Amino acid sequence: MRADRRRMPAALAGVISATLLAGVLSGCAGPAPARTTAGATAGTHTAAASPSPSPAATGDPVEAYARQRLANLTLRQKAASLFMLHLPGTDPAALRGYVDRYGVGGMILMGDNIPSTPAELAAQTAAMTASDPGLPPLIAVDEEGGDVTRLGWDDQPGADTLRDQDPAATRAAFARRATLLKQAGISVNFGTVADVTADPNSFIADRVLGTEPGGASARVAASVAGERGTVLSTLKHFPGHGESEADSHHAVPATAVGKDEWSARDAPPFRAGISAGAELVMFGHLAYTQVDAAPASLSAAWHRILTDDLGFRGASITDDLRMLQDTGLPQYQDAGANAVQAIAAGNTMVLDVLPAGSDPDALIDAVVAAVQQGRIPLAQLDAAALKLLELRRSVATEE
Repeated sequence: MRADRRRMPAALAGVISATLLAGVLSGCAGPAPARTTAGATAGTHTAAASPSPSPAATGDPVEAYARQRLANLTLRQKAASLFMLHLPGTDPAALRGYVDRYGVGGMILMGDNIPSTPAELAAQTAAMTASDPGLPPLIAVDEEGGDVTRLGWDDQPGADTLRDQDPAATRAAFARRATLLKQAGISVNFGTVADVTADPNSFIADRVLGTEPGGASARVAASVAGERGTVLSTLKHFPGHGESEADSHHAVPATAVGKDEWSARDAPPFRAGISAGAELVMFGHLAYTQVDAAPASLSAAWHRILTDDLGFRGASITDDLRMLQDTGLPQYQDAGANAVQAIAAGNTMVLDVLPAGSDPDALIDAVVAAVQQGRIPLAQLDAAALKLLELRRSVATEE
């Protein structure tokens, strides 16, 4: 995400029981039961629009509801539902109007959206979901703790503190953080940094939960366990920023690390978070050139690795696509083309913190045109839209 950060004081975790610690560590060992149905029903990046078994066969009311809603959406509504966008400000009416006008599937809250009190924030998010409470947009925030803290009242420690403590402390911090988010009406936390590095010069160094794969994996799994059943968890930034010192807010970092080295060093925390039940994975704008010269966020190869090698069946989302534009590279200056490439590569959802004055309709138009021209298969669009409809419905039914 873009560098919109405020450091808050980190309160050290208290004494954690041995029972809790054992529960966290066991979460790293194998798959946890899914919190929602979205990961189970959606296919890979090439999934058809009607995966089986059918809702009638499974008796799954969330899937049945989502399929019914999908059947009544126009092509343009399906395309719009794949976007998570941002509108500056704290005016509930303006935020609601933006969601209603464009029909986006999600909104991200940045620092400029956070008022001074939890009650004011809850009023904002309530307004954003009021038009269709049975199918609210996903409302997300980057709430890692430490360097990346949006909520001024979040006093839980971040990775810079947690990585020196037992995994149980991570679970406790993220459980409390998730409660604060849910109370504020936020359904998605982009809070779990699954990157791993021991390089102090890396721009991500202060935000990783471990400097080696084992410790990072245990704490990543613990963070997901802490959020489970309260907010949707996101692992970022796949396939891992730890192999490069460069900052993807200003460039497209590149590394010559091959897939075997990546599998040993960078994959384990993501694998642990997936096994613990994370519902989303965020793709970073970095290139592992031996796998694909393109940034992972625009790479079908990396989406195949996530699904085929790591077994992820949840929703994938890009890191902020505006970051690609901010690199100044000419091939990324068309926001609509970036969105089309991201969806074609296999992302379920596109995150874009658009510059002031940008027209979201142009993004939606670009995706609609790509589907009409066959550059994005309609079946792929339907599969992505269905997966997000299920996530949104699951949020509504758990309120």
